[in-house]
Amino acid sequence: MALCYNQSHMTGQKPKKAVKKGMETSWSGVAKWYDDLLQKEGDTYQAKVILPDLVRAMKIHKGSRVLDLACGQGFFSRAFFAVGAEVAGVDISRELIERAKEESPKEIRYFVRSAEDLAVFQDGYFEKISIVLAIQNIEAPHKVFKECARILAPGGTLYLVMNHPAFRIPKTSSWGYDEETMTQYRRIDRYMSESKVAIEMNPGAQKVVTTTSFHRPLQYYFTLNYETPFLLIFILQ
Repeated sequence: MALCYNQSHMTGQKPKKAVKKGMETSWSGVAKWYDDLLQKEGDTYQAKVILPDLVRAMKIHKGSRVLDLACGQGFFSRAFFAVGAEVAGVDISRELIERAKEESPKEIRYFVRSAEDLAVFQDGYFEKISIVLAIQNIEAPHKVFKECARILAPGGTLYLVMNHPAFRIPKTSSWGYDEETMTQYRRIDRYMSESKVAIEMNPGAQKVVTTTSFHRPLQYYFTLNYETPFLLIFILQ
């Protein structure tokens, strides 16, 4: 699903200091696997479903200043550049940023940064910011939103794409089957409870790599409106 936030006013707050690294939330440990996955001739969920709808919703025009936040190996950064945007990408994983630089036009600027610390960018610079399939790996979204508000131009827009939190709760959602009605259903437990779960990124591998996933009910992302200068303008499910 996608949430689109429009900035209603600027806070004028100062850039925050670099955030110290706590629990592991980056995908550095599976950088090669993730990069290889997205190179499969466009036959991925990102390429077939997310990208067409996102580009259409963002209405990128030639020269649009776009930040791809939590950009990974630059898949969406390159797509935004291809339709004429001036693009910057940020990710906390050095390994993924290195791959992004190797695979992207030199005009795309990449930075190894936490999404909570965007001090490298000046106030009001970007027109559009995207966070694609990453918010559920970010520990403090309210801090990220405040930094996005600072670097967005007045009237700028933040596009947030995520797995629907009602149906993809880490380790507390599963498929079931009702024999009586012969109906498959999705079982959801503890939807309203915020949680954080260590997820194995490479099940079955000899060396286990984990990252932390955060579950928050949908209302959490609506209440961010009260903490940051954003107005939710549309939802696409």
